[in-house]
Amino acid sequence: MSAKRLKRQILRKKLFTKNRLVILNEDTFDEIFSLRLNLMNVFVVLTSVSIIMIALTTYIIAFTPLREYIPGYASTQLKRQATENALRSDSLQKVINENSAYLASIKRVLTGDLDHTKLSRDSIVAGEQPALTDEEMKPSEADLKLREEVAKEDKYNLFETAKPRVSTVLFAPVKGHITKQYSTRDRHLAIEIAIAKDTPIKAIAAGTVILADWTPTNGNVIVLRHNDGIISVYKNAASLTKEQGAIVKSGEVIALAGTTGGQSGNTSLHFELWKDGYPINPTQFIDFE
Repeated sequence: MSAKRLKRQILRKKLFTKNRLVILNEDTFDEIFSLRLNLMNVFVVLTSVSIIMIALTTYIIAFTPLREYIPGYASTQLKRQATENALRSDSLQKVINENSAYLASIKRVLTGDLDHTKLSRDSIVAGEQPALTDEEMKPSEADLKLREEVAKEDKYNLFETAKPRVSTVLFAPVKGHITKQYSTRDRHLAIEIAIAKDTPIKAIAAGTVILADWTPTNGNVIVLRHNDGIISVYKNAASLTKEQGAIVKSGEVIALAGTTGGQSGNTSLHFELWKDGYPINPTQFIDFE
């Protein structure tokens, strides 16, 4: 016990022994500055300074704009720009997906790869529709009453009051004899018009060219998008006079008739008309002969 006590006394003596720090003039040896201190005072001062420096550095990093100059620390503006870029990339990805779906729909229209019994009103992509039961197919009392009233009104009507689904005046793309009519039963959602070679094919209305290209089965094909959700398709053209993205006027020449299509060797125009994603009979709105 005496040895341990002796060691403690020696350590305590070293810690609390007073020392003097003196600064002298080198030439005259005059005392300029002197300071009395011990090891304990030095330890306390160094520890306090370290704690203060750590606290000050933490405050600067956390609560002042100087943190932006620290390497590896993202600034507020950089974070804001990253957030805006992420939102823009999401929006661009959504637009790309919509355009891809739209182009895929146009491709199905051109190739005829459609289930015509299940068409969506919102797009020309075939939509899934659940089968209805016989109970669901039965008309309600209100429906039966409405049918009876409509039947009575139609019985004494002298003029047809129904309005067509297309309100735009459509221009005939060509004039000629219709060799094959529009038929949903035969799944032929177009009409075939016999015309002379190099006959100008005109736009049925003002619109934008969304597709102008050659296909193996239909030759040169051009597709126009018009107002009111109308899309017109012209196939079997010998050559095209408009490119994709061009804006055309009503009656403007967009192609020349020919025999480039693989479906038939005769010179004819394969013409389709779509409204709000539904194929419609072009002869109901356009006079071809």
